[in-house]
Amino acid sequence: MKTIALAAAFAATILTPTVASAQAIPGAVVAVVDLEKVTGQCTACKTATAALQGQVNALKAREQALAAPLQTEGKAIQASIDALKGAEPDAALQARVKAFQTKQQTGAQELQRQQVQIQRNQAYISQQIQTKLGPIYQQVMQRRGANVMVEVGNTLATGAALDVSNDVLAALNAALPSVSTTAPAQAAPAQQQPQGR
Repeated sequence: MKTIALAAAFAATILTPTVASAQAIPGAVVAVVDLEKVTGQCTACKTATAALQGQVNALKAREQALAAPLQTEGKAIQASIDALKGAEPDAALQARVKAFQTKQQTGAQELQRQQVQIQRNQAYISQQIQTKLGPIYQQVMQRRGANVMVEVGNTLATGAALDVSNDVLAALNAALPSVSTTAPAQAAPAQQQPQGR
């Protein structure tokens, strides 16, 4: 009988749900930040944006510089082909066509490389800003007594007293005096070594 009673008591302790000693979650104290304002008005961000725009303008200028002579050459080649009235082009014209195509391809590759570099630069700028913003969010939340921070674009409505954008902006200006606008060179992919047998 004792074993049955012990087994019943043991089963009761296993089957009875235990109450977790969890602490109550404190009420949310929300702060709101306008990241568009912060990244648009921070001093280093404005300088980086201007430098990036300069890179974009240089790319456009280079594109125009490459396009003008290619367009002229292309028209001249087409006129020579049209003058043949369906006859086979001679070796000199074929060489001109081939040289033209090579110039087109080389120019397109150059522009593509510059465009990729600008995209990498833009990503690098964003990375530097985001790296600084993470700790700033925590500092501003702690200083203002908030335990939740949301981006103003993700809210339906907020009170002006909840906006900590100026605090975040001031802290970012202090923590990020400048931004590098040129991404570091990419490491070349390691070539696989043939394995000996």
